[in-house]
Amino acid sequence: MSLLVVGSIALDTIHTPQDSRERILGGSCVYFALASSFFTRPRIVGVVGEDFPNEYYNLLKERDIDLEGLKISPGKTFFWEGRYDENPDYRETIKVELNVFSTFQPVLPEKYQYSDFVFLANIDPDLQANVLNQIKKPKLIALDSMDWWIEHKLESLLNVIKRIDVFFVNEDEAKMLTQRANIIKAGKELIKLGPSLIILKKGTHGALVFSKERIFAFPAHPVEDVIDPTGAGDTFAGGFMGFLDKKGKANLSTICKALIYGSVLASFVVEDFGVNKLLTLTYKDIKKRYREFKKLVAY
Repeated sequence: MSLLVVGSIALDTIHTPQDSRERILGGSCVYFALASSFFTRPRIVGVVGEDFPNEYYNLLKERDIDLEGLKISPGKTFFWEGRYDENPDYRETIKVELNVFSTFQPVLPEKYQYSDFVFLANIDPDLQANVLNQIKKPKLIALDSMDWWIEHKLESLLNVIKRIDVFFVNEDEAKMLTQRANIIKAGKELIKLGPSLIILKKGTHGALVFSKERIFAFPAHPVEDVIDPTGAGDTFAGGFMGFLDKKGKANLSTICKALIYGSVLASFVVEDFGVNKLLTLTYKDIKKRYREFKKLVAY
């Protein structure tokens, strides 16, 4: 199988109640690719500037991530700075510098156009549509977005949502999109927009999963010490999509297992700053926590 991710590659400065880190590796592409690399060989489409450290490029390459779609452009890499308080579900954005990402136009190498599983990370919905126009006969397409696109590019976003299979969305975004205060009603309305599966993220409280046939709740794996929540959602999506790509199918059984793997990987990544935990993690560690998670929900 083959898994494609299109999104941001960034240098992040992160402040938490425990500590701070400056200009560390981040971005939706990176978290997603590192998480999915435990199951498959993901393909990245993104852009970085000339200031992107060689050590970060080599790090991705060493994880056997396909970097043919990674473009290096004149200028600086996308930069984000944010601060978290004691509640890890809330953060303050201090600074955003789009830099080379402001003119990003994703162009897929020929072999990428035949990817079986596709994840469109949180970027302009017009760019997401552009990617969809380049894809040939995918098995499954998943999408992530954010409140800014709902507020400023709603029509474009709705047109993209019609064309996908899985929609990752948080609780506030779901209510904004549907104008429904009740989260169950919001989830049911989202299904009507086109996707066959809605994964409604509730942060440390897990997720609600909606299909046309059923709704089920999915807890997050408990984490005693959350150090840095940045990238948890993209890591969750990477584990989910990586497992589906490994299995080559997306029936109910594989989707449920994929949700567990996504939650397990997200629970690891928040235990350290940035992607650090994903670099020291082993597949044995993942399987161990997977078994723990199954016991947790075996009621």
